[in-house]
Amino acid sequence: MKKLLNTLFINQTDVYLSLDGDNIVLLKDQETLGRLPLHNLESVVSFGYTGASPALMGYCAEKNISLVFFTMNGRFLARVIGQSRGNVVLRKKQYRVSDDEFMSAKVARNFIVGKIYNNKWIIERMTRDYPLRVDVAQFKEVSQHLSSIILEVRKCEDLERLRGLEGQAAISYNKLFNQMILQQKEDFYFKVRSRRPPLDNVNAMLSFAYTLLANDMASALEGVGLDAYVGFLHRDRPGRVSLALDVMEELRGTYADRFVLSLINKKVVNKDDFLKKENGAVIMTDDARKKFLASWQTKKQEKITHPYLGEKIPWGLVPHAQALLLARFLRNDLDEYPPFLWK
Repeated sequence: MKKLLNTLFINQTDVYLSLDGDNIVLLKDQETLGRLPLHNLESVVSFGYTGASPALMGYCAEKNISLVFFTMNGRFLARVIGQSRGNVVLRKKQYRVSDDEFMSAKVARNFIVGKIYNNKWIIERMTRDYPLRVDVAQFKEVSQHLSSIILEVRKCEDLERLRGLEGQAAISYNKLFNQMILQQKEDFYFKVRSRRPPLDNVNAMLSFAYTLLANDMASALEGVGLDAYVGFLHRDRPGRVSLALDVMEELRGTYADRFVLSLINKKVVNKDDFLKKENGAVIMTDDARKKFLASWQTKKQEKITHPYLGEKIPWGLVPHAQALLLARFLRNDLDEYPPFLWK
């Protein structure tokens, strides 16, 4: 159980939620695991729930406290709310901002600042931790280049210009990615990002990690009442979770890229975990995907101090924290959306 930004997160399995007076009570096998007053909560988020009492649902609906249910793997199931009040206002604000490219750029630039900043510090950490394994001079040069791009992004008010700056930063960062692969170099290498289809083992893993992260991010956004399909940087396209792709930009490197690198460098995966199809596409075997997913769930339980909130939370709650912060910004509770800045 973790309280964060007036939201209660419950990630224990087989927990039943009930009401006692003005308190939410967590029960497992008829034993009380926790009790918390409801009057200061805006929402209750439960992972892997067993159920919730009708009395609790009725109380939360009456008090405009949302009850949100996810699977243990983070897939969004349902959001139970009372009369449509704040949720409608929040989404209408999201749609207005999305329709205005100038306003969209002012929000989207913070996602890109977060992405480039985090990639810069991935590079800096490599020079600190592996000075004899990487080209330190080249890494420092790219780090400085990323710092200069961040300064331009901070004042950018045009979406096309913003995409161009993000593209420049991505090219510089990707030039170094192969050097960050420290083990199994014959079987795992990175030359260029290939998506549809991935053409090597590393790209196959990156694509899978980005898909998982996008799904987690979309679920988190739906959980706070935002529309995951209406973005600011990524424009509307049928079936595309544009807002999830926006917000996950700042987590691509520090969450997904570092995860993939760790699986390679720790030899959790090997060349036998991949198959090459006739069209050149590389896919992961069923066993490899199972290993990948198991490691992904373990990663989500690792604790990190959130750089803006200053609280220790599991990595798996980072998308939820960012979704909450974005919702607060759109409600005018924050002057600016604070990106996730890892160091």
